[in-house]
Amino acid sequence: MYKNLLKLLVAGVLGIQAVCSFAQAPRELRIGYQPNPIQDASIAMMEKWGKANNVKIIKVPNSYGVYVEKMTASLTSNSNQYDVIWHNDDWGQLWAHLLEPTDDVKNIANADKTAMEGFIFNNDKGQNTVVPLGHTFGVFYYRSDLMSEAEVPKTWDEMVAISKKLQAEGKVKFGYVGGMSMNNTWFSWFWSMWANSCDVFYPIFNRDNAALAASGWKSAMTDKCMKQVTEFWWDALNVHKILPKGMPSYDRNEANAVFMAGDAAFTVGDSVYWATFNDVAKSKVAGKINIAYFPIGPNRKEPFAWNDIWGWAIPKSISPEKKQLAKEMLGAMMSDDEGQISLWKKTGAPPPNKLLWPQISEQDPFMRQLQKVSLDVTGRTHGAYYFAQWPAVHKAYSDAVITAITGPRDGIEKALAEGAINITKAAKE
Repeated sequence: MYKNLLKLLVAGVLGIQAVCSFAQAPRELRIGYQPNPIQDASIAMMEKWGKANNVKIIKVPNSYGVYVEKMTASLTSNSNQYDVIWHNDDWGQLWAHLLEPTDDVKNIANADKTAMEGFIFNNDKGQNTVVPLGHTFGVFYYRSDLMSEAEVPKTWDEMVAISKKLQAEGKVKFGYVGGMSMNNTWFSWFWSMWANSCDVFYPIFNRDNAALAASGWKSAMTDKCMKQVTEFWWDALNVHKILPKGMPSYDRNEANAVFMAGDAAFTVGDSVYWATFNDVAKSKVAGKINIAYFPIGPNRKEPFAWNDIWGWAIPKSISPEKKQLAKEMLGAMMSDDEGQISLWKKTGAPPPNKLLWPQISEQDPFMRQLQKVSLDVTGRTHGAYYFAQWPAVHKAYSDAVITAITGPRDGIEKALAEGAINITKAAKE
């Protein structure tokens, strides 16, 4: 009898110890992301919150080149591999039905609504499925040690002329460098297309899927403005020789490396690279750069800009407990003023809490310049389209322009015409 009682007591003690051990064990959240300054700075806030709340933050980096495909496979297989994933407007509608609604995340009302319009991230019930981590958009960088702001080119022709002059003087190897390959189109093709009042589809600058469908998903690739864009880059590469010869295959990292080495006068890159470009340990142009309006093409008279967010999302397939924990963490991020200002200082990306912007602008001349040449520009567009087939359309666009620039100049019209057919086909599939 006593032996049995002793066994029960021992078992009870062990059970209590196991329960206490489980209760004290750190909870976990797995973050799927692509290593990048703004994501790293955002995850730093998660890690700070995790340490304070006994939650282990497990970072799972993924290559940018395969990110969409890998995450789409994870989401559609109802995997619990990730609890929070990096989200982007490019694939907002591709994933909307696979993500947890996030309208109940604390302080999300302080985000910039113009970058979170419903047609970008909302599911079919009108529920938002993203929590912004910061604003990311391209800006036109120039070497302020080589020219004053007044001397910065305002048109494509001026950019060519100044580039050739600086090259002739031996001050730079190249006038311009920027990403051109698939998924790096913003840093060459897209900005110059928009700066010439041109776009991928008709109606121009329209992101309403109903309007795009009503036009039959007609591509604007055969428009005169797109031919001008392509001929501009073809001539810049082959005639004026102001670009690196291999630029049609460059991604953003290769282009950034050329600029940071001091070999180019101009580049377009995400605003989040302001801090990296000014890091004396990484960049030879640190302290020698500034930003300006994009040079415009012959079809445009006024400045343009685009402004979109990167964000975090929660897979619908994970447990209710993990969803709640993830929302607590993202709400803490939105409420972390110190962390968001630190994100700004580390990256140059406006933080997700828009209420902090005036405070930052008062203290930081770069934020004031960013507002002037980008945030406050009225002629704006979104940097992508917002339907599930957009990644396929983007690839068709990229294939067309890369074919055009790497082929003969008199083959440009044919390459764009074939691209137009493929773009419309991809949109309708």
